[in-house]
Amino acid sequence: MSQDDVLDACVESALERLGTHLVMGLPLGLGKPNPLVNAFYRRAKRDPAIRLDIITALSLDTPDPGSDLEARFLRPFLDRFYGPDYPRLEYVADLARREVPDNIRISEFYLQSGSQLGNPLAQRRYISSNYTHVARDLIDRGINIAMQTVARGEVDGRPCLSLACNPDVTLDLKRLLAQRPDHDCMLIGQEHPELPLMHGDALVGEDFFDQVLPATHDYRLFALPRSPVSPQDYWVGLHASTLVADAGTLQIGIGSLSDALVHALILRQNDNARYRALVSEPSPLVEAIGDLAPFERGLYGASEMFMDGFMHLYRAGILKREVFDDEDLQAQADNGGLPESLAGTGAVMDGAFFLGTREFYRFLNELTADERPRFRMTSVGKVNQLYGGREQLDIAQRRHARFINTCMMVTATGAAVSDGLKDHQVVSGVGGQYNFVAMAQAMEDGRSILMLRSTRGGGDALASNIVWEYPHTTIPRHLRDIVVTEYGVADLRGRSDEECVEALLGVCDSRFQDELMEKAKSAGKLAQDFSLPAAARNNLPQRLKQELDEHAGGGQFPEYPFGSDFTEVEQQLATALKGLKAMQNKRLKLLLMALRARPADHAEALERMGLQTPRSWRERLQARLVAAALQAHK
Repeated sequence: MSQDDVLDACVESALERLGTHLVMGLPLGLGKPNPLVNAFYRRAKRDPAIRLDIITALSLDTPDPGSDLEARFLRPFLDRFYGPDYPRLEYVADLARREVPDNIRISEFYLQSGSQLGNPLAQRRYISSNYTHVARDLIDRGINIAMQTVARGEVDGRPCLSLACNPDVTLDLKRLLAQRPDHDCMLIGQEHPELPLMHGDALVGEDFFDQVLPATHDYRLFALPRSPVSPQDYWVGLHASTLVADAGTLQIGIGSLSDALVHALILRQNDNARYRALVSEPSPLVEAIGDLAPFERGLYGASEMFMDGFMHLYRAGILKREVFDDEDLQAQADNGGLPESLAGTGAVMDGAFFLGTREFYRFLNELTADERPRFRMTSVGKVNQLYGGREQLDIAQRRHARFINTCMMVTATGAAVSDGLKDHQVVSGVGGQYNFVAMAQAMEDGRSILMLRSTRGGGDALASNIVWEYPHTTIPRHLRDIVVTEYGVADLRGRSDEECVEALLGVCDSRFQDELMEKAKSAGKLAQDFSLPAAARNNLPQRLKQELDEHAGGGQFPEYPFGSDFTEVEQQLATALKGLKAMQNKRLKLLLMALRARPADHAEALERMGLQTPRSWRERLQARLVAAALQAHK
């Protein structure tokens, strides 16, 4: 049988067993078996009598270039990074074109950030669910088929399968289905040879699935390119890092703010003098719950998302606190009384799904036989909450927990906006953020930390991310805890509204403090004679840049702290093209830049863009604009 025949046979067997109405659950992110998903999608497109409901999250896709300049930059990189044969999800392309057939419905509970803004089909069919509620919601919506990518291997000489990157919802779903023997649901796995064989609850037997298909197409796992980190990001990460206690627990998400946090934790470990110089005036909260010293006991990772940051922390000797699934052993480990024979056998990481860079996937595949069991994958029902009958053990394992997430905006009284806009357009989704915020409130020594940049945009579009009010809320004000911006730390837990407003004014950009203060006074939330301390009146990016530059010797704060998937020339081009895009409405200024450009000074970059020998007036103009942008961003 050909590869396509194998997939088509699987589709027909599902239709024969389940009928023509398929309610399909697919994992969040990496775990979708793209070729198999596409086979089901094509079959439903060909036959309007089939009704296909796809319920999933984070449908990953490679970017489509917009302008000709973007295409010249991106296409060679995309072919190199993803490979020319990467099987894109066809329903994602149809959804973007708004061409999904009437007999197919696609619903997601978490969206690739910003990808579906303005798309009516995606917005109408978005499902707002806590991560821990997804398995329940799938059952309620009548799921009858679930598919995911799996890894095949051996453990202790016995063959096994691993749910690898996505035991997150699958394990919870399997548990709920076992309680409903009358609910028929077909589980299908498809192998991928590059997928790391992960341990923990992710290890399952062959009988876990109804069918397991071999790998049918040779393609790379979807990976995330490493992103740049700005000075603004670095300061957010530095402040947040002071709140992480030794011998504690860490949960983090993905993005440049998390990269900045991880970088700061490693700086704290490896160059403590420089680190202390940067945070010479830490928040009073540091003495109560944080630290500035290097990590002696280390951290344990308990995070729905297992990503590159934990790899870097492990390599730096920070991710090393061991946990055991036995209360007595856990107490011994925490008190320094663990038998020597058990040292090095506990877990240092529990995650529910993973997604990251190619380097991260190599790291997971190259774990030694002794290391691999220390990185466990399990369900969100176990990682994201304290329910399930082992609450005391979970609390002991997650001691001094710092659940650190990001948000887009915070209101003056402490509500957080993380996933949507004022008109209810969904940017991403709540995911597990609410789970971790609520869990922190339930633990005596746990804290939720929300990181955000104090401003967004630039020039005339500059806006504050600390706002008086906002129509959409992700985290309600009664769960307010710690907020961190590049200007410092605001401790909001247990505080009055007045104290919250004062604390957030202290970490707000000074260009927006007066307006926010006046609104608070008008609403009776701030005393009329309140004035900000002088120290908070200099919350300006120029000051932060100067302070960072003073301590940036030895390349401590590079644009790409963990390396880049771009070449050096591509890094320069990426910055230049971003600057050009921001100026696209200033045509006269662009024309003047083009006239003054010196293309001969940027031959290598123009060759990378295919503009070294322009063949038309349009290409000549593009070459001059690119050269001018490169010159401006030197």
